[in-house]
Amino acid sequence: MEKLDLTKKYKPYYSAKTKPELIHVEEAYYLSIAGKGDPSGSLFAEKIQALYSTAYAVKFTYKDEGKDFVVAKLEGLWWFDEEKYKGLTITESSQKVPRSEWEYRLLIRMPEYVTEEQVRECIAATHEKKPLKFLDEVEFYKMKEGQCIQMLHVGPFANEPESLQKMQGLIEENAFKKNGLHHEIYLSDFRRTAPEKLKTILREPVA
Repeated sequence: MEKLDLTKKYKPYYSAKTKPELIHVEEAYYLSIAGKGDPSGSLFAEKIQALYSTAYAVKFTYKDEGKDFVVAKLEGLWWFDEEKYKGLTITESSQKVPRSEWEYRLLIRMPEYVTEEQVRECIAATHEKKPLKFLDEVEFYKMKEGQCIQMLHVGPFANEPESLQKMQGLIEENAFKKNGLHHEIYLSDFRRTAPEKLKTILREPVA
């Protein structure tokens, strides 16, 4: 049985240069779970666990049907209350908004043949075997970002403002406006990778 690897099938989606560039992102389907708060806390870890448990349940269900796939990279959309923190650039927001105030939507991309009905069935089956907290919050999610500025950030998350500043320069140079949520794709497993070796795609939808 051939195993589908989305990072190879959609290589442009999972690739970025170490300098800002303009790209176009197609519509895609994901497993998703939303939350709010410090990503270093236990709540964030429990949400990731619920998301991955569902992803592997979906994987093994389709493997039994002859459609195996590699569970894709973890991703995250991040935002904050823009009324409370007005007028911040992407660089300023990463430095001035407290971690406790950030809201997020974690994502794992799914193959095109995965259906919402099958995802719901997998969540129910997983709940019976392993009643994880937050499992019922996992959902099937569609997203189309379109035109984006992106860049590969290498190093600790704390140093992301350096890369965001470069992206902000390209945004201002082209008079682009914000057109979506800050998006990160975690090419490295941040639970097991040294901070200086982390590789993260930073993506900003623009218009």
